[in-house]
Amino acid sequence: MATPQAYFKGQIVPLEEAKVGVMTHAFNYGTAVFEGIRGNWNAEDGRLYLFRVREHYERLAQSSHILGLELNEPIDRLCELTVEIVERSGYEEDVYIRPMVYLSSEVLGVRLHGLESDVLIFIAPFGPYLDIDKGARCHTSSWRRVDDLGIPPRAKVTGIYVNSALAKSEAERNGFDEAIVLNADGHVSEGSGENIFMVRDGKLITPSPSDNILEGITAATVVELAANELGLETVERPIDRSELYIADEVFMTGTAAHLTPVTEIDRRAIGGGVPGPTTLELSRIFFDVIRGKSEKYGSWCTPARVRVAS
Repeated sequence: MATPQAYFKGQIVPLEEAKVGVMTHAFNYGTAVFEGIRGNWNAEDGRLYLFRVREHYERLAQSSHILGLELNEPIDRLCELTVEIVERSGYEEDVYIRPMVYLSSEVLGVRLHGLESDVLIFIAPFGPYLDIDKGARCHTSSWRRVDDLGIPPRAKVTGIYVNSALAKSEAERNGFDEAIVLNADGHVSEGSGENIFMVRDGKLITPSPSDNILEGITAATVVELAANELGLETVERPIDRSELYIADEVFMTGTAAHLTPVTEIDRRAIGGGVPGPTTLELSRIFFDVIRGKSEKYGSWCTPARVRVAS
């Protein structure tokens, strides 16, 4: 039986004991940055494979730096703690690990300076976020992606996800699975929590960081796999909403979404309305990699074996 653990106030404790007070600054003002790390269960090996742990903590450090928060633990230590939490928790299924740097001072007042920051890490079971086999039906949101001069989108700031939540809820209430969000210039930015790619003329095309995307770790993985395994070039450039309609294929990437085909946008079928061949082949390669089945990309996966109580 799983017993979820957390790293909180400098020690590993049962998840139920990791509590913050109602006056905590991050709770009141969204002054925290976070990551999401997937642990992918491989039943044959009896292990969870944690995907690109170091890269996630490097991005957490970058997000902290952008907001001026102090990351009080070295990255090597955070990687070790993550493996320990996973092993102690004992899950034998896919999980999601959430590290966070947050302003832990219990004070009122809007600011980022002069306050204490802390690190926490927790774990939860986490199955498919979107229907990977069937594909996602998407809706172009009426909400625009926040701009770098508003809240820096290359930092995973907790408060910024109100923008994502507005888009996601709008999409689902309108009968869709996911939102596609445009930036202030009217160009495609990303999903509510995913990067977006299209396939046209034998190339992958995706928005650039200047389109106010989060620089995705899963996205970078897919770009590398596409080049190495399929010989596909990836082009970063602005994409108009209507160009997605005439793409050969569209898919989304993210820690939660993995690699999810998009089969419909604004009630228009993409390609044949089913996952396309490039998406399917990339997906096959990607899922082998994240479950520790690829020796070539083994360095991306950190194994964690469930501890058996003696």
